[in-house]
Amino acid sequence: MTKMQIYAFDMNCVGHINHGMWTHPRDASLRYTDLDYWTDLARTAERGMLDGIFLADIVGVYDVYKGSPATTIETAAQIPVNDPVIPISAMAYVTKHLGFGVTVNTTYEPPFLLARRMSTLDHLTRGRIGWNIVTGYLDSAARSMGFERLPEHDARYDAAEEYMEILYKLWEGSWDDDAVLKDKERGIFADPSKVRAVRHGGRHYRMEGIHLSEPSPQRTPLLFQAGASARGQDFAARHAECVFIASAAPQAAQPIVGGLRARAAEFGRGADALRILNLMTVVVGRTEKEARDKLEEYRRHASVEASLAHYSSSIGIDLSRYGLDEPILQTSTNANQSALAAITKQAAKPVTPREIIDQMVLGSRMKPVVGSPEQVADHMQEWVEKGGVDGFNLARTVAPESLRDFVDLVIPVLQERGLFKTEYEEGPLRRKLFGGRDGRLPATHPAAAFRA
Repeated sequence: MTKMQIYAFDMNCVGHINHGMWTHPRDASLRYTDLDYWTDLARTAERGMLDGIFLADIVGVYDVYKGSPATTIETAAQIPVNDPVIPISAMAYVTKHLGFGVTVNTTYEPPFLLARRMSTLDHLTRGRIGWNIVTGYLDSAARSMGFERLPEHDARYDAAEEYMEILYKLWEGSWDDDAVLKDKERGIFADPSKVRAVRHGGRHYRMEGIHLSEPSPQRTPLLFQAGASARGQDFAARHAECVFIASAAPQAAQPIVGGLRARAAEFGRGADALRILNLMTVVVGRTEKEARDKLEEYRRHASVEASLAHYSSSIGIDLSRYGLDEPILQTSTNANQSALAAITKQAAKPVTPREIIDQMVLGSRMKPVVGSPEQVADHMQEWVEKGGVDGFNLARTVAPESLRDFVDLVIPVLQERGLFKTEYEEGPLRRKLFGGRDGRLPATHPAAAFRA
């Protein structure tokens, strides 16, 4: 069996996915503004030989619930939230192999500046940076960025396709591989004949300019994507290398995984072009009883209100306006279409707020995996074998306790079973995950068409 890939899923904020955990006496996430907090996290992840730390981000606030951001501000539900890019250089400095995935929104970030930022990170991390491509789903973000409202869902992806073309031109085509000479004797740093301006004139973007960074180890960073709508999955199959999904069970993941791989093959990339990782929360103890006791301890700190506020903005529906047993019948909004479909179109029957709350074990709609190290390893192995996933994105509960517990208790069991690596591969992040010699995108990827 191919060894699974595992990322620590986090965010530069107090409360991320499992809301309310910051109130636990052993939780340290109030230190999120302290650089030592992040470097310690990176060292722990590399000690466990995790593939990387994946930092989510959101631009805007969750203000749909009760028509106000008050609940999210009061409960620290992803606000305050700092820039996810800033801590990465420090985390890379204290590690050697750990990869980093960072979320940046295409709707609000000019492609020319993003290209330079990612190239800079690829240089500073020595080829260990990845970019999570998102288009956003919050009207509050659109208003904050000067838009009247959020562009329509599919229009955001249409613009993102053009955005990617510009980035590929900059990363792959603006500088030749042998453009940089660094010739001190002649005083020639680079050959101007091997550096060219990128020109683009499209429906959504116009630009002309030379990429400001010399070629970095990977040129194009490792590409992550988490869109779960039909349009998002199509985008992922065309562009992404790692895809995050959030299925509740292996049987539910299997058709999603199969569909993504088949679509990637249709684009000429091959079914093995994607690494698909499922979101998972783990509560582990040395014994099952210890894990169950820990879960009950954690549950006393979970915030249902914060989770409802987060989920309301995710689906674009104010859940406070529904009675506890009133079915949610609205099937379309301009927010997260897959999250809404999960409780409407894809549900056996329309879901009620009470049923949503019943699933909120630790302040999120994702039920945790709870047990001994062997039981957790069994569950992860089942996901790989029956769900077809390549690995996992581990959401934090009590930080940094949850990651330390996983590294100290679960990783050794996975390694003993031959399910997880016992040493890192050398080289850039892409090479670590996919093999190859230079860490560059393969010729089958659409970016390759823009190489000089």
